[in-house]
Amino acid sequence: MSSEPSAAIRSADLNFARDILARIAFIRAFEQKAWDLTMTKPPDIDGSMHFCAGQEAVPLGALSALGEHDRVIATYRGHGWALACGLDPDAVFAEIAQRAGGINGGRGGSAYMMAPGTRFIGENSIVGAGTTIACGVAMAQQTRGAGGVTVVTIGDGALNQGGTHEALAFAAARSLPVIFIVENNGWSEMTATSAMFKLDRLAKRTAGYGIASATIDGTDPMIVRDSVAMAADRARKGEGPSLLECRVPRLWGHYNKDIEHYRPRSDRASAERMDPLNGLARRLVAVGSMTADQVDRLIAEESEKVDCMARAVIDSPLPDAGRLPATLSDAVGRTRPATVERREMSYIEAVNLALRTELETDQRTLVYGEDVGKAGGIFGASRYLQRDFGADRVFDTPIAENAILGSAVGAALGGMKPIVEIMWADFLFVAIDQLINQAANVRFMTDGAATVPMVVRTQQGATPGSCAQHSQSIEAILAHVPGLKLGLAASATDAYALLRAAAADPDPCIIIEARKLYLTKADVAITEGTEPVGLARRRRDGHDLAILSWGAMVPTALEAAEQLSNEGIEAGVLDLRWLNPLDRDAIVEVVKGAGGKVLIAHEAVRTGGFAGELAMRLGEWLPGLKLDVLRVTTPDTRIPASPVLQEALIPDAVDIASAARTLVASKRACDA
Repeated sequence: MSSEPSAAIRSADLNFARDILARIAFIRAFEQKAWDLTMTKPPDIDGSMHFCAGQEAVPLGALSALGEHDRVIATYRGHGWALACGLDPDAVFAEIAQRAGGINGGRGGSAYMMAPGTRFIGENSIVGAGTTIACGVAMAQQTRGAGGVTVVTIGDGALNQGGTHEALAFAAARSLPVIFIVENNGWSEMTATSAMFKLDRLAKRTAGYGIASATIDGTDPMIVRDSVAMAADRARKGEGPSLLECRVPRLWGHYNKDIEHYRPRSDRASAERMDPLNGLARRLVAVGSMTADQVDRLIAEESEKVDCMARAVIDSPLPDAGRLPATLSDAVGRTRPATVERREMSYIEAVNLALRTELETDQRTLVYGEDVGKAGGIFGASRYLQRDFGADRVFDTPIAENAILGSAVGAALGGMKPIVEIMWADFLFVAIDQLINQAANVRFMTDGAATVPMVVRTQQGATPGSCAQHSQSIEAILAHVPGLKLGLAASATDAYALLRAAAADPDPCIIIEARKLYLTKADVAITEGTEPVGLARRRRDGHDLAILSWGAMVPTALEAAEQLSNEGIEAGVLDLRWLNPLDRDAIVEVVKGAGGKVLIAHEAVRTGGFAGELAMRLGEWLPGLKLDVLRVTTPDTRIPASPVLQEALIPDAVDIASAARTLVASKRACDA
């Protein structure tokens, strides 16, 4: 990094430079005080912190070039960005100090504060994860025609993250109004950036994406301001994204406990020579705009402001654990919408109709994914929707699952209602961070002030010829995550109903379809409005035992129940439909009606399967009832492509009926 002195300040910029100097001094003192309070014994602030000392000119310069409708997503080193965006410093410091008065009431802390209703959407403590979310926010701005621009900041190391490259590809393909700002401080955490990149300028990375880029001095707020203004102007004209590599010093360690044993003294000395606080002060003194004494007084005044603020924050109340936001509850409300028409159609046709209905009734709805637009989806779920609603609302994406899911999070935060497709459930694992670490957190982090009304459609399960990477049943993994809602449709009727319920819900919903059922037909109730998320459906009455199932296994359970009926055994079949939230009332009713005899059937493997969770819930919900519970599942194995081998592993009606007979026999033996 160069340590050459910057050019003289133009007279037109003197007032701006003096203001920025004061604000850099405030942020520097803010960071120093936060660091100091983590080092007291015992610490006044717990945990790790990542500071922006040396990088302050970047957010301050950038925000001076942006408008009130523009948005910012920062890295976990984002305190300076939060302050530059105009957030209340007291509330920012209180969040860092995990106090009740913090922006997120102490739930986010230093590395993950969020304020989606402001210019500052929030930080992200997953390296590079904010880039695809920024694409979604920018997409919402683009769709609404508001002329807004989204800035997303990353460190130099994040340019090696796959999600960042997916974001670059996505932004370029959609010509999104995104400005990627790389704060290159020469260190990728504790590894020298030069050891990880074979380029003299990281900005060159974008050439392969057709994205305009530049490498600038990130210690000069005027250069940052003017460069961001140029990039924002390009974006507002529809000329697409830009990337600015801002070269800055890292004055302190990677985090508050980093002793930097790995760092050469020469590198530290070079960083100190680049300090934007000292550099800007020297320039103002050199042109006669300030004296050295005035600079010292200004820095002391800003430090005193921070000291007073910090004392008040540390003395302020800690969070009240009794006010923790509730997790997802069991299903509430049982009102189903009025049926306006009944029509026989296939499962996949019902999906198409639900998508069409949402596009027709809510202009905020977007439908997208790989091959979703022009081709109409690999299974035909979105056929003709692009033709009828346009390529702005129904469109294809790069093969980039992280970008698909992350942009859906951002679009939902930006006021849209995205419905995205992940072609195979197995592919969710490529980008599951965007569900677990991003979408699922927003309601909790903001205490309900912001939600993520997005829907993810996917399909799962074994079909003849499907290999072990295209056949997994993953519902238990997703149901484990607080903040996600999960439904599985077992019929054409529910393929329509569940997708519409999910689209109307304010939280992130995943709808898992059953590929093996796509061509099956049913009499579908076309409704005016939607039912609430979380309702089960009783598919068959019976008093000898209750069969609980969901998704592709429900038709198999019904077939088994018919076999049993011919033998004089009446099995009730409850299609759970939703695993998160669960319909507790419906489950309790059917289990009580069967005298506690319960058979749980699912296609997923046994260990960690949702049957185990259900069995425990039954014991908690029905403590006075003698329960007898069995499960029928796929054994703990990978799924082969061979239909013959699949048939030997996946439970069928014979397997379910056999287990049911065992349950009923034990009941009759006890009765005798």
